[in-house]
Amino acid sequence: MKRDELTLDLPLAQQAQQVDFQLVARQQTMTKALQLCQTLSGKDDAQFYGPKGIVKDQAQWSRIMGPSSHNFPHDKLNLFMDLAGNEAPLLWMLHARGYDPASLRKMESATERRLRLTEEALAAERNKVQVLTNALNGRTS
Repeated sequence: MKRDELTLDLPLAQQAQQVDFQLVARQQTMTKALQLCQTLSGKDDAQFYGPKGIVKDQAQWSRIMGPSSHNFPHDKLNLFMDLAGNEAPLLWMLHARGYDPASLRKMESATERRLRLTEEALAAERNKVQVLTNALNGRTS
């Protein structure tokens, strides 16, 4: 087996870039929101098609993102936003459906929840230690 065959292509989770909601809200269609998403990414078309992209080839990508607005493969929307590094289409859909994006928040992952609970427990233990230390030193809290 060659060394190249042993290489795994693991995507790195990236923090999505912040997008101005007012800019997204000015887009009149979902296609415009998709185009904005790509523009904000700073990436050219070639990074969105091919074996690991949204569609197979450049012609197909051009038809989707061009003025003819062929249908975007909706099952690839998450991949598209991951590749672009922003969530402009999601924000556009929220706006189009009448949601306030400021009132929404992402759900905690299992790891984030464990970390939060551990940090809360640690803070409670530190508080107990402080209370006991104060009591031993004759101070009241």
